[in-house]
Amino acid sequence: MKQEIDFIKVNPTQNMTILVKSNYLVEEYKHIASKIMSYDSVYAEQVGFITKPTNNEAAARLHMAGGEFCGNACMAMAALIAAEKGIKQNDLTEILLEVSGIESLIMCQVKRTSDEFYCQVTMPIPKKIEQKTIKYDGGDVNIIIVRYQEFIHIVIEVDEFSKTVREKAQSLAKLLGVTLGAGLIGILLYNPDSYQLAPLIYVPNLDSMVWERGCGSGTASIGAYLAWRKRGEIAAKIKQPGGTINVFATCHNEEITSLSIEGAVEIVAQGKAFIDVNHNNI
Repeated sequence: MKQEIDFIKVNPTQNMTILVKSNYLVEEYKHIASKIMSYDSVYAEQVGFITKPTNNEAAARLHMAGGEFCGNACMAMAALIAAEKGIKQNDLTEILLEVSGIESLIMCQVKRTSDEFYCQVTMPIPKKIEQKTIKYDGGDVNIIIVRYQEFIHIVIEVDEFSKTVREKAQSLAKLLGVTLGAGLIGILLYNPDSYQLAPLIYVPNLDSMVWERGCGSGTASIGAYLAWRKRGEIAAKIKQPGGTINVFATCHNEEITSLSIEGAVEIVAQGKAFIDVNHNNI
């Protein structure tokens, strides 16, 4: 039996995101997401479900398939709402979103250009940033831990993004997924000389591990780390395989006081997907 799924495919910095407009139970999200994001279906890196918000101030609720928070998906959702509102070229609109993985509302500013949307998103503030040296794979590894309410990012400064470095990052993500019990683990390989980022995102609930071509929340964590290290204000262009995401952050008395990202978003497809339904797997 095939199930019909209404979807929109959105491109925020090539972090291909599927937004599902149909109404389903939360228990079904994992099954639907794994099917629709696969290579033989619509194909993407992540899936979010559009639902009604509980807060009347929010335009919509975005619930990611694994219950995680995602900055790029927020930009994708904001661009979609702006498009549906009929925003005209060079106009600017503000959109409040209710998002999984975080209690506070997310503010998004959207400006339409000729063929895409430019979005700025106010990001969640990390609870804590700390530097540690851990024993891993027979040696010492210097890491920066950026802790949020529901997820954790690990920043590791590297000189290169070699296969060996990437494989170690994948093993570390799996290990931390088991030991920390977080909804999302991000391993952010960062070259401080070139401002290049290779973001690995692991969602234990979905057993989904992806080297993303662009990562909004990862970019925010890099910005938070840079501001924390500087003990001040930063603005940086973080280069990723899918393009550049800008980040702005301020640190005061070792606490991050403001954090936002901005980048370009395109709506690339809209239609219906047909997936196999097996309620024994849901």
